[in-house]
Order: sequence, then C-alpha cells, then structure tokens
Amino acid sequence: MKRLITTIIFILVFLLGITAMAGAQEFKIDAQSAILIDAETGQVLFEQNADEKLPPASLTKIMTLLITMEEIENGDLSLDDEVTISRLAESMGGSQIYLAEGDKVKVRDLLKAVTIASANDACVALAETVAGSYNRFVNLMNERADELNLKNTYFSNSTGLPTESDHYTTARDVAKMSKKLVEYPIILEDASIWLDYIELKDRKAMLTNTNHLVNSYPGLDGIKTGHTNAAGFSLAATAKRGDMRLISVVMKSKSVQAREDLTAQLLDYGFNRFTRKNYLEKGETIQNISLKKGTKEYTTGKVAKDLAVVVKRGMENTINTDITINDSFEYPINPGDKLGEAKAIRNDEVIATTNVVATEKVNKANFLALAWRNFVNWIGGGMTGE
Repeated sequence: MKRLITTIIFILVFLLGITAMAGAQEFKIDAQSAILIDAETGQVLFEQNADEKLPPASLTKIMTLLITMEEIENGDLSLDDEVTISRLAESMGGSQIYLAEGDKVKVRDLLKAVTIASANDACVALAETVAGSYNRFVNLMNERADELNLKNTYFSNSTGLPTESDHYTTARDVAKMSKKLVEYPIILEDASIWLDYIELKDRKAMLTNTNHLVNSYPGLDGIKTGHTNAAGFSLAATAKRGDMRLISVVMKSKSVQAREDLTAQLLDYGFNRFTRKNYLEKGETIQNISLKKGTKEYTTGKVAKDLAVVVKRGMENTINTDITINDSFEYPINPGDKLGEAKAIRNDEVIATTNVVATEKVNKANFLALAWRNFVNWIGGGMTGE
C-alpha cells in the first residue's frame, strides 16, 4: 500500500512538472519566420526567425503600394489619373485581371486590383506610371527600403514573381513596410473588401480578395498575401480592436489554411496577452520649462501625442516615464516647436517617445535683459547662501 501511494505521488509530481514546463515554453508557430508588432509604436510583441532572408512573393507589393500612396500624398499622382496599359503590364503572368495593352484604367482601380486581387498586371502599370519606367520603379523600391532601414531587403521586381535575380526580405522588414502602409486609410478600406468589380473598356473585372481572413477574423482589414513554390504561403495582416492595432507577418508556411490559422493565432496572442496603456495623454501640460535666453524665464509645454505603450497584461507598473528638456533652443520659439521629449522606459530601455512642444511664442531676450536677469539671479543666490 505504501509503495502504491509513493508511486501515485511520483506520477502526480511528474505530471505537474510536465505541465509547468509546457506552460513555461515560449509561444511558437509552425512557420519558417514570423513577427507581431504594435502598429503605432512598432514594438515587437513576438518574433520567430524574424531576420531570416526569404523570398517574399506578393508581399513585395506592400512596397509597391507604399510608394504609390506616397506619390499620391505628395500630389505627384492622382487617384483619378488614367493609366494606359503597356505591353509589359499585359505580359505579366500569375495573379492578374487580364488587362490589355492600350486599356485605360484609373489609378484608383489599379490600386484596388493590386490590394484586393494581387493583380500583377495592375502592379506593373502602377510602377510604370509612378516612375516613368519599370526599372526606375524597382530602383525606387530599393531606395525606399534603405530609407526605412530595411537591412535585409532587396527587390528585383515590383510583383514578387519568381526571378533568378536577388529578391528577398524578412518578416521584420515586411512589418516595417506594413507599418507605413497602414497609415493610409484607403489601403485598409480596399484590403477589407471581399468582392468587388472595376469597369474596363468592354467588361467588368471581378476582384476577389486573396486574404480569406477578412471574412472571419474580427477587426481584420489587411494587408497582403503571398505565394510561390519557393516562398511557400505568406501573409502580412493587420487587425484593430479598441484602440490597439497589431500587424502580424507569417512567412513560408505550408498552405493557405496554415497561413490563416497561424495569423489568427499570432493576433489572438497579441490581443489576449497585451494591452495598450497611455502613460501621458496628448495635450498634457509640462510646467516650468526653463528658457535661459528667452524674453520669459519659464514657459509651459504640452505632450504632442499620447505616450502609449503596449505592455503585457498585469505588467503595466513596470513602465516608468521620464521627461527630458533640451539644453538650448533656437529663437523665436513658436507654438508647436519641439522643447524636449517624454519617454516610456522599462529596464533602462526606451520603449516609446513623444515630443514635448511649445504652447506659446517666446522671443530671444536682448543683451540688457539677459544681463539684468543674470544680475538679479546672482543677488538672489547670494541672499539665500546658494
């Protein structure tokens, strides 16, 4: 009997140990590479082989869309501009809407075709329109990658179609591109459409979303799928719940179903385990900012935007805030000028920052005013024994 009890206790201890080990294991997903970030701050909430160089397939089009949207934002391109389809655009294989050379299609419709249906012909048409030539556009893609500090990315085309040339990126770099792209509401609007049509000269082209999760995952409204034999099945996705938007990237998974299931797991992990907390509110005032050379000795600043951090639930108190004011200023100081920074810090690591900006105009004091101020301060210091 004693031996039986001892055996039972041993088994229970063993099972408890296995359970504890399983609980302590890091969250993992069955894909070659993956990452999960907060869309506002860029904080990395999860990563798995996130810097491994992989063929991106149609995730490439994230950069194509980003450059196109930046051209529109700069006023160098309009959504209403008509694009004449070239022979090169018509010749594209893979996913397409079968544009013909000479067709005239608005930029707005080409954007929809790329975002929703991953159309390679529309993608090339946009590239030629933005840069004047296809090769020039590919150069722009690599220049923009450098500007975004995408250290492990190189493009040889705008579509992601298989190529013998170097063409690679990483989950981390895709997340960085995506973070910029989701700043454009029109992209999220299009990326969340399941089925649409665009009018061509003699027919309607049907656009069906390659991202099935727009129909099933709450709050999901983008971004881009990708697949080739070499790249496997990839998906860059974004979803918003409450005031928190997350971006996930899954690269080189085994199937369409796998990339969707893994994306849902990643996003669930983020939304369930993390929360977005404001440590300073936009517009919050910062008093008694010293201006050594201003017409006023002190001014008031304000927080330019929320100092927000995505933090694991229950760990909100591990974040500290610090406000640093610049040592000197260019005068005159105008409302909105940067006076310093507010930082959210955890374990000496800066997690997020926001600017402290001026609330009023302050001119530079003249020589006599500064001399008098210094004299008064000297007298005051002497009187108090400082």
